[in-house]
Amino acid sequence: MTEAFADPAAAAALLGRIRRHVDEGGPAGVMEVCGTHTVNIFRSGVREMLRGLVEIISGPGCPVCVTPTGHIDAAVELVRSGRVTLATFGDMVRVPGSRGSLADARSGGADVRVVYSPLDALRIAEDIAPRPVVFLAVGFETTQPAVAASLARAKSGKLDNFTIFPVHRLIPPALSALLSSDELSVDGLMLPGHVSVVIGCGAYEPVLTRRGVPGVVAGFEPLDILGALEMLLRMRSRGEVGVRNGYKRAVTDEGNEAARRAIDEVFEPADAVWRGLGAIPASGLRLRSAYSDFDAGRVHGISVRDVPDPPGCRCGDVLRGALPPPECGLFGVSCTPESPVGPCMVSSEGSCAAYYHWGMR
Repeated sequence: MTEAFADPAAAAALLGRIRRHVDEGGPAGVMEVCGTHTVNIFRSGVREMLRGLVEIISGPGCPVCVTPTGHIDAAVELVRSGRVTLATFGDMVRVPGSRGSLADARSGGADVRVVYSPLDALRIAEDIAPRPVVFLAVGFETTQPAVAASLARAKSGKLDNFTIFPVHRLIPPALSALLSSDELSVDGLMLPGHVSVVIGCGAYEPVLTRRGVPGVVAGFEPLDILGALEMLLRMRSRGEVGVRNGYKRAVTDEGNEAARRAIDEVFEPADAVWRGLGAIPASGLRLRSAYSDFDAGRVHGISVRDVPDPPGCRCGDVLRGALPPPECGLFGVSCTPESPVGPCMVSSEGSCAAYYHWGMR
């Protein structure tokens, strides 16, 4: 944390303005939809500072968490067949499916490798060719440009042993689905900074305007978060809807045109299923026909089934903002980071893990 964003006087001034907004308009409920916000709000002490003023509700901001059990099962089944090497990000390895996790498969001899970027997976494919390598591609708009770049490189290099199992998800359609539900009532949305760097503030405007809700793109330091909340409450007091940019040093209205162009070259929108939210139209990505040779589902015959969450696991309710993690009967008892029942307790960006490590046990 830089000194400029840890200024106690600036924080106190923002907190004072937040208190005045609450005195005028009453306590507020704000949903954040970014796993990094989830963790930093706890770790910085911002959540405790806002007690009695603003209720922070964590939404579906963790891409690992929103991946359905059926996709985990399909990846486990594929790598257990022994036909492929599977590469993915570290958090995905421990997510439990109904038939065990990728970590369980690896302990049984399956070739599962942790990578830090899709280009690492591509290098593995180059190194161990001709053995097939499948990259389990999970992530929001933040990671999608790098996946697209790896596929473009694989195509130009005629690398025929590299495919991806795409489980990408798009944030704006999910926000639209959440805000259309009678289950969720919030005064505003704190919008994800990393995603917004790619898609820009303008991507949220139609959704928030149509739903009549204010939203502010926020950075990740304590002053960023407090500033975004003050902007949201000011918008509430003025009856304003739509999106405002509270992270101008990194985010523009248009986003990163080169990154969006890279995604559009390789992928096209598709209907997708989210854990806790169900099927949402045009909320995922599939490979365009020009890249169908890199589709692991087609090449390796991957079949995804509809699989319910484990009995008692309320991860889906947590992701919808319908339930705070401590109200799940498994939380901190049979479900802990050492022995997780659901993905919200596995991922470093999961709400249950954040509550367990930093909040109320």
